[in-house]
Amino acid sequence: MLGSAFARTALAPALTPVLTAAPAATDWRTREDNLASAYEAVAAARIQLGLTEPVQSRGKRAKQPADLALDAGVKSYRRNDRSPTAAEDIPRGPCPGAAMPSSSPATYREVRLTRRPEGELTPDHLQVVTFPIPDPTPGQVLVRNTLMSVTAVMRTLMRDETDLPVTGYAPDRPLWGPALGEVVAVNGSDAGLVPGDLVTHRHGWREYAVGDAAEFQRVDPAELPDPAAHLSQGFTAWLGIVRGAQVRAGDTVFVSAAAGGVGTLAGQFARLRGAARVIGSTSSERKARVLVEQLGYDAAVIRGAGSMEDQLRAAAPEGLDAVFDNVGGEQLSAALAVARRGARIALIGALDGQLSGGFRSVIEVDSGSLILRGITVRGLSGSDHLDALPEWTKEFGQGLRDGTLTFPHVRVSGIDQAPRALCDLLEGRHIGAVLVEL
Repeated sequence: MLGSAFARTALAPALTPVLTAAPAATDWRTREDNLASAYEAVAAARIQLGLTEPVQSRGKRAKQPADLALDAGVKSYRRNDRSPTAAEDIPRGPCPGAAMPSSSPATYREVRLTRRPEGELTPDHLQVVTFPIPDPTPGQVLVRNTLMSVTAVMRTLMRDETDLPVTGYAPDRPLWGPALGEVVAVNGSDAGLVPGDLVTHRHGWREYAVGDAAEFQRVDPAELPDPAAHLSQGFTAWLGIVRGAQVRAGDTVFVSAAAGGVGTLAGQFARLRGAARVIGSTSSERKARVLVEQLGYDAAVIRGAGSMEDQLRAAAPEGLDAVFDNVGGEQLSAALAVARRGARIALIGALDGQLSGGFRSVIEVDSGSLILRGITVRGLSGSDHLDALPEWTKEFGQGLRDGTLTFPHVRVSGIDQAPRALCDLLEGRHIGAVLVEL
């Protein structure tokens, strides 16, 4: 299931149909490509003459999970080595007209797909490239991105064909994804945005984004206490717990992939809905300890540490009332086997297939057993439940303020680290959401 930050962008009235295409090529991109060609020619000549160094770089390996620390104050995972980037020095405040402030940089960096991966994704499949910052044309805005998120679905989008209702990534084109940024220039008085506005959008994987004003949604500072939380996958988690599994007071709940950006929040929402016991699956003993000791789970089962069904039966001897499945495969089969009569199963993701680039997870289902036990299995897509966004935002914001909810996440500094951040996420190195500071 696509993350909530993807779903939020569909609120803009001009964006129809919802979540059916990636940001389309616009006039500014055509113009940018022309400028880029000229720019690259000049850059190549300068390199030949020894006047400058090449302007592209590849992602470097981020620090390992041992470098993560849990901030006791906000209970969110952050890296110890957060350092400011040059982009943070850009002046904030009014910017008359569409022209860039004189103190702003002339170039920006974006991440492009070099070739489609076959098998494991590595940083070499992605490239950080520098381009001139374009001026917005009439009706467009220019945004300086401050944060972007990386999610497992991005690996699926690199396939030539996907089963998802969005346009995939293409070689030699920039990636896209949820991002948070500040408006620095507006061309036109009817854009509905002004310099200084904080906005969310889908033009991530770049330091600056330009596009039609309707593609950017202004963030209300009063909604969430931490602006970064607008990039959480909390809506996915809330939706699966509330409308999918319909968790009730006294339930025993199982959440698969519990240590990821979705699972770390799903367990918390289950507890708020009155669950008596919450069990999560993860990939290591280290993550299992974090789930139980710091994220409110009562027990954890570990993929690869023996039969998943046997582990679940030991953790839930009386069976499962509600299942939040984000994986499929063996874990879903085990959950169906342990489910009690009348259990509700919410299918939210298919990580079993996504980690290798697909979005399918095939299992054998005993339909007769499901019928006799009265078990409900329901798949959910965020684009079908956009009416729930206001309720989720209110509950999420209140929980963050009063401390009943936390937003576990890792922050990695610099766009040059973004390729490695995605690879590390797919390898299961992180706990919570993964954000890149730009």
